[in-house]
Amino acid sequence: MADGPFGPSRGAADDAATAKMRAMANEKRLVALGQAVDERSGIKTKSQRRGGRRRVRRGRNWLIGVAVVVVVIVGLVFGGYLYANWRFDQIHKLHVAGEVHRISGQPFNILSIGSDSRAGLTGAVAAQTGASSGAVAGQRSDVVKIIHVDPIVGTISMLSIPRDTMTTLLANQATYGKFNRINVNFGGGPSLLAQTITANFGIPISNTIVVSFAGLMNASDAIGGVYLNFPYPAKDPFSGLKITHTGCQQVKGFQALAVARSRHYYWFEHGVWNYDVTSDFGRIWRQNVFLRAMLSRAKGLYNPLTINSFLSKLPQGISLDSNFSLGELIDLALKFHGLNPASIHTYTLPTEVGQAPSVGSVLFVKQPDAQRMMVSIFGGQLLRPTNPPPNTAMQTPLPPPVATTTTGVPATVTTPTTPKTSVATTTTTVPTVGDQYFDPVPCKP
Repeated sequence: MADGPFGPSRGAADDAATAKMRAMANEKRLVALGQAVDERSGIKTKSQRRGGRRRVRRGRNWLIGVAVVVVVIVGLVFGGYLYANWRFDQIHKLHVAGEVHRISGQPFNILSIGSDSRAGLTGAVAAQTGASSGAVAGQRSDVVKIIHVDPIVGTISMLSIPRDTMTTLLANQATYGKFNRINVNFGGGPSLLAQTITANFGIPISNTIVVSFAGLMNASDAIGGVYLNFPYPAKDPFSGLKITHTGCQQVKGFQALAVARSRHYYWFEHGVWNYDVTSDFGRIWRQNVFLRAMLSRAKGLYNPLTINSFLSKLPQGISLDSNFSLGELIDLALKFHGLNPASIHTYTLPTEVGQAPSVGSVLFVKQPDAQRMMVSIFGGQLLRPTNPPPNTAMQTPLPPPVATTTTGVPATVTTPTTPKTSVATTTTTVPTVGDQYFDPVPCKP
């Protein structure tokens, strides 16, 4: 029977109702799976954790949410509890000292670390990233992001701290001095970096995720790459980025890593190669674009073989905080399924360029701008810093008092538009809409 003028026929309506019932049944199966896993592990079930805790779980790391969706689907398709639990156990777990316990119903923060570890890289990729040269021993944090989840208002914000930002060190002062760049702290592991962030900025950390070079490449390859629209040909001789044509195109493998690492970005316009002088700020911008594109891509996966490939490669270069349980992650997958990547608010800590003795050209935290931004993001959750970062005079004053408000600072989430002429930027200015018109943006093939 054809649809009538006021809606679908009864048969279509019945089909829709049946589909809805099946979806609800699947959701109950997923919840039951999570409870079974937690009970097997000695973790309290959701029925034992009341409404406040349930609201908290709505806001966790959206990056983890991507992996969670995959865990759930694979668990259903390929053997339920046993398979999902086996895959989850393969993911390396981190014990991070100094983390604070979450309070039910209250905002919490996840430290997301992009490690420059070359472990697991081989061949041409290892050579391109310097893994075989011996010049990059150990590991540092090329990416430091704090993801703030507010279950009260239902928002997720992401604060990036440039890797050259000066901090007061809590350890290794005989090697690096009393003050040094924030990225040297990860050499001592995620615990030291988390503790340094709390001591310098007063931001309490509840969870941590670490992604290495190999982890980013593996995850990108497993989902078939991400799709980015490049308005101009682009290259970076240091990261190995090489985009030869414009338009929406698939980026995966080494080129995916090259996009996320690029801080010597060139674009070809008006017959010449132009250089993005924003350096690490431009890289942060492109990382946020890449992560949104990756989330969009992962959310659209339905092929069981692709999903299984992604899950099998997830442990290779990605580590999760040991506080996460599979049951909680399954619950998160259900709640984050409709997450719009464009709704994530992104910020970059205000800094200013300066010279530090024995360190060289660095970034100093710019006050009172930085404190205003952090208060707008974290509100009354901010703690009193015990070891504030140094200013340009190498002094360590406490941050200026800033009244807590509910109004946030503008977020850089809008898609850049193309101006008629090129825009000159400097390393002292965070890129804004228009400044980065030459950068790629997420797209659909």
